[in-house]
Amino acid sequence: MNRTALLTTCVATLFVASAASAQAVDRGDRPILDLTTSLSPGEYIWAPELSSEGPALLVVNLETQRAVLFRNGVPIAASTVSTGSEGHETPTGVFTILQKRKEHYSNRYNNAPMPNMQRLTWDGIALHAGKLPGYPASHGCIRLPMAFSKLLFDATQLGMTVVITSIPAVPQGSAEPQIAVPAASTSSQSLADAPFEWHPERAPEGLVSVIVSVADQRAIVLRGGVEIGSATVRPLRPVNEATAYMLRTWDNTGRQWLKVKFAGPGQSMEVTTDDGGQFDIPAGFRRAVSEVLALGSVIIVTPESLTAGGSGSPLTVIEDEASSETPGAGGER
Repeated sequence: MNRTALLTTCVATLFVASAASAQAVDRGDRPILDLTTSLSPGEYIWAPELSSEGPALLVVNLETQRAVLFRNGVPIAASTVSTGSEGHETPTGVFTILQKRKEHYSNRYNNAPMPNMQRLTWDGIALHAGKLPGYPASHGCIRLPMAFSKLLFDATQLGMTVVITSIPAVPQGSAEPQIAVPAASTSSQSLADAPFEWHPERAPEGLVSVIVSVADQRAIVLRGGVEIGSATVRPLRPVNEATAYMLRTWDNTGRQWLKVKFAGPGQSMEVTTDDGGQFDIPAGFRRAVSEVLALGSVIIVTPESLTAGGSGSPLTVIEDEASSETPGAGGER
C-alpha cells in the first residue's frame, strides 16, 4: 500500500471510530440550553417535537465548540462540534447553506470522507460529520457527530441561515427591527430619498438575509446566497453588539421576530424590545426589503465591517460569487 492510500485509510478509520462514539443525550424535561454546556465530545440533543415547524436558524459557537439549532425561535437541538484548528480557523459571520450532499469527499485532503456535507462557502467551509476530539481540530470546516449530521441534513434547506460566532447567544422576543418597517425622519440630512441598489431578478427565489454593518454604514440583502440589493444606512444611536432577528411568525396580527443577541465579554445578556429607530435608511429600500421578507428571513445588525478594508474586525458574509467557482470545486476542509 502506498503512502497516500495508507493515509486515506487511516483518515477513514479515525472517522469511523469517532462517528461510532456519537450518541444522543436523554434530556428528560430539562431545557436544551441548560444541557448544552455539559455535553461530552460526540454527544448531542435532538428534540424536534419542541417546535415541529417554522423557520430555522443554526448558531455555531467557536468558543464553546457547540452548535444550537433553533426552529421558530425554540431551541430544538444542540451538539458538540470541532471547528478549525490554529492556522485554519473557521471564519465567523453570517452564511447560508449553498449546497447539500449526503455523500461527499474532500478534493483537497486525500479524498477524506465528508458525510452529510452542507456547504457554507465555495472555498471549502462546510458542515459535515467527522472526528470530535473535544477541541478545534479541523481545517476550517465544522465537524458534527455522524448521527446528528444526518438529522441536521434532513432538517435544513438550501438558503437557511447559519451564524458562526465566538460569543454565546440566547434567544429573546423582540419588537420588529426598524429596517423592516416604515419610518419617517425629520432630519434635513435624512437618507429617506437616497439612491440604493435593488436587483431581485438576480435571485428570484430563496430565503432572504439582510446584513447591516455599522462600521461600513451599509446594508446588503441576499436571497439564496446572492446579493440582490444594498444601500447606505446611518446609525442613529450606538450599536456595540451584533444581533440577529429571525422572522418566526407572520399572520393577520403582524410579524413576530426572534432576537438573538451576541453579547461581548463582560456585557449583559439582557435585551430590550425597543429596537426601533436604530438607522436612517432610504425609504424605498426599506419598502423593498419588507416586500421580500418571508418566514425564516434573518436580519443581522453588526458593529463590524463587512470587508477587510473597513474599520473594526472583518466579518465574513454570505458569499454571492457562486458563479466564479464550480460548486464542489473548492477544497473542503
